[in-house]
Amino acid sequence: MAAKIPVIDLRLAGEAPGEAARLRDAARRLGCFRVSGHGVPRELQAGMRAAVRALFDLPGDAKRRNADVIHGSGYMAPSAANPLYEAFGLYDAASPADVDAFCSCLDAPPHAREAIRSYAEKAHELVVDVAAKLATSLGLDCSFGDWPCQFRINRYNYTPDTVGKTGVQVHTDSGFLTVLQEDDRVGGLEVADPDTGEFAPVDPLPGTFLVNLGDVATAWSNGELHNVRHRVRCVAGVQRVSIALFLLAPKDDVVRAPEAFVSAERPRRFRDFGYDDYRRLRQSTGEHAGEALARLAA
Repeated sequence: MAAKIPVIDLRLAGEAPGEAARLRDAARRLGCFRVSGHGVPRELQAGMRAAVRALFDLPGDAKRRNADVIHGSGYMAPSAANPLYEAFGLYDAASPADVDAFCSCLDAPPHAREAIRSYAEKAHELVVDVAAKLATSLGLDCSFGDWPCQFRINRYNYTPDTVGKTGVQVHTDSGFLTVLQEDDRVGGLEVADPDTGEFAPVDPLPGTFLVNLGDVATAWSNGELHNVRHRVRCVAGVQRVSIALFLLAPKDDVVRAPEAFVSAERPRRFRDFGYDDYRRLRQSTGEHAGEALARLAA
């Protein structure tokens, strides 16, 4: 049975108390929700998917030219842990200059460059808007426009022989929140029920974006927001692409819960930490499904 993921209309979430409450409740209980009314044209979404497929169809040596200069950037080839998965990373996706450099490094064709440039701009507006409306629903007035972002575009090289196998292992996202455009032709994403821990498939809903909350959201909210565990499995023997934009952490790299989330009844749960240090902690411990947060208990 597919997971029941609420669809939040962003046009109402900032004005209608009922829609804001649905947004807040989904973020607290599930750690994920869909958004509609987001202002990203369907034509641009389709153009970006086409551009992504064109990049992954480049020869291997061309893809490897996009070197991992900064952690989270560059080409990620299939690995022993995730043999069906490859990806491109782009940090910082909010920077037009970085987007252009990413495209130039790959000699991306003009139509792909324009799609990526336009999509990056609209997706950044969207991720900042979602974060701001979420904060407002929690009673805070916060600006997220200067928080760094990371693009990750993914391809899963599925064949009929790989049906049932893992595309990406169980994990939580390390940052604050993720806006994901799924492949509208094939699913495979699964999220964990916060009560039972059991995984359920997330069916694609064309035109919407899926939002996942990550570890920084849990720490920043003093445990009020839920960092959703998820994974990807092969459900059909066809290639699958997805496009994720991660809103990572505060610009100064310090994750600390605002005082509004802290009280005598709800003491501070996590000590202050740097996001880059936390990402290295996850890598060094191999704890990618939220467990590393326990090491930062106050």
